[in-house]
Amino acid sequence: MSMLNEAKKVLQIEIDCLSVLKDRLDDLFTQLVDLIYKSKGRLVVSGIGKSGIIAQKIVATLNSTGTRSFFLHPVEALHGDIGAVVSGDILLALSYSGETAEILSLMAVMKEMGCEITSFTGNPNSSLAKMSLISIDASVEREACPMNLAPTSSTTAMLALGDALAISLIHQRGFQSSDFKKVHPAGSLGQRLSARVRDLMLTHDLPVVSSGMRISDVVEKINRTNLGIALVVGENAILMGVLTDGDLRRQFCQNHGKEELTVNLLMTTQPKTIDVDAPVYEALQLMETYQITSLPVMSADRLQGLLHLHDILGKGQLQFGPPYPNP
Repeated sequence: MSMLNEAKKVLQIEIDCLSVLKDRLDDLFTQLVDLIYKSKGRLVVSGIGKSGIIAQKIVATLNSTGTRSFFLHPVEALHGDIGAVVSGDILLALSYSGETAEILSLMAVMKEMGCEITSFTGNPNSSLAKMSLISIDASVEREACPMNLAPTSSTTAMLALGDALAISLIHQRGFQSSDFKKVHPAGSLGQRLSARVRDLMLTHDLPVVSSGMRISDVVEKINRTNLGIALVVGENAILMGVLTDGDLRRQFCQNHGKEELTVNLLMTTQPKTIDVDAPVYEALQLMETYQITSLPVMSADRLQGLLHLHDILGKGQLQFGPPYPNP
């Protein structure tokens, strides 16, 4: 079997394991989210070996999305680092076997300190699961390793559960892109979110169309600019509306005389817009709230440019220049 086929086989095994995990997730997971959300303490995540590495990544994701947490190595904890733990903290212990001696010892100590004990394990009947207030079944049918030995599918399952936990807590907390900015002040994304819309907006070769243009010509312009939107502009750069590729698909399914349709019949006349001097994180919040990927950029009711989600996330090719058109 070729190396490429082997690689695809590994991915398929892990995809299948995640699919089973998704279907198995139940109210226990909801209880875990609720417990962490209502806690006044911190979430302590612990594991050893490969599980410890996964635990550290889960902590990084939790901290960056509004849930206070820290990684505690079970061996170091039992040699003094347990001093970082206080009553009211919650332990999330990771052990696939559920019988890791160091983890079980840490659980016993933290329980005595007044901490709630939770876990991810591949063995629902293990000592770890029995000691936990809430234990999430992270078992997989097999590892992707051909010898079924190296932790692969099992660590993927725990990592995915950690992501699911962090994102569920985002929804519980109402964590916004502006909050993300506060905890990422030095990163590339943090810097972009701190910028003004005028710093990231597109100004050249915008997908501008007139209200009387034929839909076939609009489709050509949307395809050429590859932004998924057309800006309907009148005299003096007044924005009359927008037309998205989604609008076109929906309307084409309902209209038979497609070639006779014009922009003014299909456009959205009161689109969401953003001011040229607004912070970028406000634009991202608008996009998240209304599930859109582009915002016309305005100043004094005149079109200045277009801000696309990819340019906020740093995936686009920014085209800087004077506002469209020159005032």
